[in-house]
Amino acid sequence: MKRVWLPAALLAALSACAVGPNYHRPAVALPDQYRGAAQPEAPASIADTKWFDLFHDDTLKQLVATALEHNFDLQIAAERVSEARAQFGIARANQFPFVDAQAQFSATRSSSIGSFPFIVRGTNLSAAFTQIGGALSWEIDLWGRLRRLSEAARAQYLATEEGRRGVVVSLVSDVMDAYFQMLEQDLELDISRRTRDIANDNLRLVTLRRDQGAASGLDVAQAQQLLYTATAQIAAAERAIGQTENALSLLLGAPPAARPRGQPLEQLAVPLELPPGLPASLLERRPDIRQAEQTLISANAQIGAARALYFPQISLTAFVGGQSRALSEIVTGPARTQNIGPTALLPIFHAGQIRAQVRLSEAQQRELLAAYQKAIYSALREVSDALIGHDRTREQRAQQEQLVRALTESVRLSTLRYRGGLDSYLQVLDAQRNLFQGQLTLAQLRLLEFESVVQLYRALGGGWQ
Repeated sequence: MKRVWLPAALLAALSACAVGPNYHRPAVALPDQYRGAAQPEAPASIADTKWFDLFHDDTLKQLVATALEHNFDLQIAAERVSEARAQFGIARANQFPFVDAQAQFSATRSSSIGSFPFIVRGTNLSAAFTQIGGALSWEIDLWGRLRRLSEAARAQYLATEEGRRGVVVSLVSDVMDAYFQMLEQDLELDISRRTRDIANDNLRLVTLRRDQGAASGLDVAQAQQLLYTATAQIAAAERAIGQTENALSLLLGAPPAARPRGQPLEQLAVPLELPPGLPASLLERRPDIRQAEQTLISANAQIGAARALYFPQISLTAFVGGQSRALSEIVTGPARTQNIGPTALLPIFHAGQIRAQVRLSEAQQRELLAAYQKAIYSALREVSDALIGHDRTREQRAQQEQLVRALTESVRLSTLRYRGGLDSYLQVLDAQRNLFQGQLTLAQLRLLEFESVVQLYRALGGGWQ
């Protein structure tokens, strides 16, 4: 009994081994807090907020929900996940025995005057038989080659799943960006139309004063400048709105069309608190970092699969069934046939091919290790850029609001002085042009402030949980 169990126990112990390095997450030096953070971070992060709670705009929520359901890039990413899952199933199946049903009919006839010297001429050497049974084939994975290949395929499958989550993060951010751009372009269009109306009124006034001899033709020409500047900006804003709506339609998986609006940009509120959380949380929250790590795990497993080729590959084939000249006797006792054929293949000379394969897999692993580290530090930079960008943009927007108030007062005073005959129309024109440009800049800064929030949310890996 011991003779029977000892080889079986040895075989089981060998089967539990797998050559090659086991994966351990690389140590990457991380800062205690993000550069640009206003105060030491707490574990809470804005990335833990659900995307539909980030901005209180029902129209935006509906647009994002539609994009998550119909976006083409997300559908493509989902199918890639299905493909990788099927590849993992294929690789994993190689660890198990394959059993197939097999049927064969064979008919032969040899010449009686051919290669058989002692057979009487004319002897019938024809034969025909049928064979039916089950065949088994199994590569015994003593060195873990198939297990390492299965591990690599599983990591690739998980990497594609992280890639799909990365598409979700990008999609949510892109829809928000496009929506805010559309609202900002609406605001620019509204500012331009109001400026056009003011310019029209001024032009009528200046024309009347010229007809009465109180103004010159130069004043009329200067009044026309503001009018045409505003009308040109109206055309530019309308062009930008149409193109942004088309881009948003593609994100929604729909043909180009006009898109609904919710609240105006100046009425939307930016979240007051934007806690980034701890830098170490990026390793678990950012899909691109998780994808890079799964790709690294796959490359690490490929090293073991390559090294296993140095050792014998042991396989087992077997057949059990019946073989008979008469089909009616195929299941009788005398028709039974069976064979078993264990084989072992040990590489002796392959001209350095296996060694080169090992070196290739090791180089690929080192490359992906560098890519993993780069992904982490790139994420840290994106978060820091977003924090700095948001703080400085908010400050710039507040200063621009004060500038617009000052320019508004300048327009009022210069208009009064012109109507009182104290100044020429040039002072009014300069004040109105400065106010027009200041209002457009303020609208753009409002957009940048919203985009900086979206950028921070995206950099922290929010939007897919």
